[in-house]
Amino acid sequence: MNASTEGSSAGDDDAAELLTPAEVARMFHVDPKTVTRWAQAGKLSYMRTLGGHRRYRRDEVVDLLRDSTQDG
Repeated sequence: MNASTEGSSAGDDDAAELLTPAEVARMFHVDPKTVTRWAQAGKLSYMRTLGGHRRYRRDEVVDLLRDSTQDG
């Protein structure tokens, strides 16, 4: 899960399933900068929009959220 998919764009067929850093941050009750750090650390993979913004796959975020609530 540590490989980002920077070469992909949000125009792929999963576009409806992509979340912004702010949306992910709200789900985890953290700052969006924390989500960016997770992506840089390889905890979350991401895609880049044509404008260069990160987007996260909803299914992966939900899995991470589920794992984090089971650990806590």
